[in-house]
Amino acid sequence: MIWETELPPAFNAVREGSLFLAVLGIFLVAGPALGQDGQKTADAEQQKHESPAPSNEAAQDDPHAGHIMAGMNMVEMNPASMFLMNLASGTSVNAAAWPMPMVMTHFGSWNTMFMGGGFLVDTQQSGPRGGAKLYSPNWFMTAAEHRVGTRGAFQTDIMLSLDPATVTGERYPLLFQTGETAYGKAIVDGQHPHNFVMALGFHYAYQLSENTTLSAYFAPVGDPALGPVAFPHRASATELPEAPISHHWQDSTHISDEVVTVGIDHKKLRLEASGFHGAEPGENRWIIQTGPIDSWATRLWFFPTKNWAAQVSVGRIVHPEALEPGDQVRATASLQYIKPMPGGSWASTFVWGRNHSTATLRNLNSYLVESVLPVARKNFITGRAELVAKDELFAGQPDIEQHLDLLYGSTFRIGAYTLGYTRDVALFRFVETGVGANVTNYSLPDAIKPYYGNHPLGGNIFVRFRLKPHE
Repeated sequence: MIWETELPPAFNAVREGSLFLAVLGIFLVAGPALGQDGQKTADAEQQKHESPAPSNEAAQDDPHAGHIMAGMNMVEMNPASMFLMNLASGTSVNAAAWPMPMVMTHFGSWNTMFMGGGFLVDTQQSGPRGGAKLYSPNWFMTAAEHRVGTRGAFQTDIMLSLDPATVTGERYPLLFQTGETAYGKAIVDGQHPHNFVMALGFHYAYQLSENTTLSAYFAPVGDPALGPVAFPHRASATELPEAPISHHWQDSTHISDEVVTVGIDHKKLRLEASGFHGAEPGENRWIIQTGPIDSWATRLWFFPTKNWAAQVSVGRIVHPEALEPGDQVRATASLQYIKPMPGGSWASTFVWGRNHSTATLRNLNSYLVESVLPVARKNFITGRAELVAKDELFAGQPDIEQHLDLLYGSTFRIGAYTLGYTRDVALFRFVETGVGANVTNYSLPDAIKPYYGNHPLGGNIFVRFRLKPHE
């Protein structure tokens, strides 16, 4: 299915680079209008409908409440407002029990949220195809929400990263990682940096009834309804600086172009459908690229309690990789559990993802389990285990690829097993700083050990930093 749309001039301005002017214009033009509309409809019923947040007692039974709790510095919030402020990446969500690490305040009648974090990492990857590098993945996100009447809410968000400057050479070493390109060649054994604009989105939610909410989302850069919460936003990955090697099987669409999503939320279920541009980001990481809405996805969420979040999704991604023919049909399923504890939250995630290539007709599966456990308030134990079927490890080396294909086949199952530790260190008033390390042991078929070594290892020593929430 191919969709092609012509966007309104206001969004064309965003696409052509007038990013901050467009966002500022929406705040200046829409803000007063929305505020007037909300005031007209709300004055008579303010005591009945207005509440800054659900009470702690009510939140215990609401699987969607949790990130926004009573006592935070917020104004004029209704259920639609809280629906939007609980979103993670695009329209994806972590389980509501997670106390999202964000600073919340308000400017006039606008509620705002600020999040930020990153790592300074020294990585060492062993074996003939390993490497070493000092690099820094990082990001900063802000969102502004405004109530629209008593039942609706509007939100805009932007997420920026300096990865294009702090991850030099278009990649950092990561054994067995594949996906995207650098300098016209496929990236193998390395992870690409994120774009400067990781997300720019506009949301609207409307509460139809006590248990039902409609939502709409448009993003020149954003996350369609495909896969779990992307790893930079995922609660269980907060102490892991490196990307999963299953990333391009599970959540790689989290920086897509021209995303349009509609959804309906009823009690413990949420159903969403998206259209988006399927190509992976180009090598110029500083710009917002464009393209037709040619891909689709749909996702079903289930929230049995505030501690659990589960999803299944499927989508067709049109020509995602620049150097590979054909499309990908992706299916994913995930289950997340979060339990708040002293000093943090115990967060665990299981993800399955499968890519079907329309060019090779191969079905390649991936599995991921990851967890972070706080211990004695200032310590975090982390773990991640992955199994991924890879067929791109020798892209750009046709002689080796053909030789292996004739003798052993084209697909190799790779295992990656990571164990790590982080210790919080109080250095700054408004920044949570931690020092940590992790090590990854890999399993691989005998056929490719001559190229990777018998026992390849990877390790990271890092400093973690993130914006500190209000006490």
